[in-house]
Amino acid sequence: MRTVRESVLDVLRTHGMTTVFGNPGSTELPLLKRFPEDFRYVLGLQEAVVVGMADGFALASGTTSLVNLHTGPGTGNAMGAILGARANRTPMVVTAGQQVRAMLTMEALLTNPQPTLLPQPAVKWAYEPPRPADVGPALARAVRIAETPPQGPVFVSLPMDDFDVVLDEDEDRAAQRTAARTVTHAAAPAAEVVERLAARLAGARAAVLVAGNDVDASGAWDPVVELAERTGLPVWSAPTEGRVAFPKSHPQYRGMLPPAIGPLSRCLEGHDLVLVIGAPVFCYYPYLPGAYLPEGAELVQLTRDADEAARAPVGDALVADIALTVRALTAALPAREAAAAAPRIARAESFEEVDGALTPLAAMTAIAQGAPENTLWINESPSNLGQFHDATRIDTPGSFLFTAGGGLGFGLAAAVGAQLGAPDRPVVCVIGDGSTHYAVQALWTAAAYKVPVTFVVLSNQRYAILQWFAQVEGAQGAPGLDIPGLDVTAVATGYGVRAHRASGCAELAKLVRESALQQDGPVLIDVPVTTELPTL
Repeated sequence: MRTVRESVLDVLRTHGMTTVFGNPGSTELPLLKRFPEDFRYVLGLQEAVVVGMADGFALASGTTSLVNLHTGPGTGNAMGAILGARANRTPMVVTAGQQVRAMLTMEALLTNPQPTLLPQPAVKWAYEPPRPADVGPALARAVRIAETPPQGPVFVSLPMDDFDVVLDEDEDRAAQRTAARTVTHAAAPAAEVVERLAARLAGARAAVLVAGNDVDASGAWDPVVELAERTGLPVWSAPTEGRVAFPKSHPQYRGMLPPAIGPLSRCLEGHDLVLVIGAPVFCYYPYLPGAYLPEGAELVQLTRDADEAARAPVGDALVADIALTVRALTAALPAREAAAAAPRIARAESFEEVDGALTPLAAMTAIAQGAPENTLWINESPSNLGQFHDATRIDTPGSFLFTAGGGLGFGLAAAVGAQLGAPDRPVVCVIGDGSTHYAVQALWTAAAYKVPVTFVVLSNQRYAILQWFAQVEGAQGAPGLDIPGLDVTAVATGYGVRAHRASGCAELAKLVRESALQQDGPVLIDVPVTTELPTL
């Protein structure tokens, strides 16, 4: 006879979920005892870091990640990171221990009194199995919900006394059958729907394509490039780009749309049809009002997310598998000559040092020069994101991760998880000094597990992106935007990470090159930079 624990481990093996990201507490120990040799436990020192690592792991590996948290307090600590995983569309199963069933009614210490309410609305589904025999089937269901488009995190509360319960043969067999089920998502549109969309594109005077995060996440990169080249359409990135959706060196690429209503609309002037693929319409902030579209323009959105289609303020929408739909659309369209390539706007920045600090563009250029071609980039330096893309010109799918949710704390943790999920690729994390301290405990995990990530910290001793928002929102003089006195290299050294401070472009490129090629653990490079605030 087998126990619930053995059944749960088999469910996880069936789904390939043998890496567990966790920070254990007493309510989790019954699941973790006699931890099997074919599983890997990755310890994080704080729950938000644990979820961030699982986020990067899932996005880099293309698999569903598994998180184990400590009842209510651990879940509470992780909530910001779970919200980030939801915005990133990350397939993730978050589990948390629960007090023994016999003491739930009296709400004994460490009882999570409303376990299915605490993680909402950050998760797609939250559940506590009503019986020990339901734990394995509940986890199998959780995996399938996490993997159903739009993908995202789910939550399962696990009472600690369930795992030693012995299952009878029928219960064990039922759990195994449930775990072995497969669910395939391939919602193709009807042929006449594709034909109507093709006719609208073919009849447009000046159509334009906007590509978003889900192009990369759904495996539609090549089909979208083929569509753009067949139609000759200019291509923009959707605002708040969490993944690169189109080659940034492609002659039809125009840049990233600004995340504000009026400025975005002005970028699309002259176009009469906007085809948005794999992005919401649109992710706006700050609020700068205006028309959603230029006068006379129409919009069509292709998405896998029915809710995303429903909440769009303008245009028509088609909910279907992106890759299948784009391939069908491309086949239905005549070939056209591409529009003339627009000159890339050069950023008005000097490459000279200013009081020992590099400009952001100079620093990004040196980092890009030092990084290997197949680098997987993680970015959490929001005020310098434009300079980053100018310097790196990412041209391959699955090569860039940036939190789509707007919160900080993703970068360091996601970089560690991404390297564990894609161990054959060098991972370079470009991050601000302010962002670093939202998940700084990830440095310990990187050092303890010898994860070969290159962390490049751009230090300007301020929350530069908030200073930009202060200008936009007329909130100059707000407190708490400067963070002097941080010694990132000392902090990194304290966590066991080798640390350097780069003093110029040549040294920075050299340090990145050397650290990205070594495999014996993480390296942190601190780079003083000037502040160049973004423009809309």
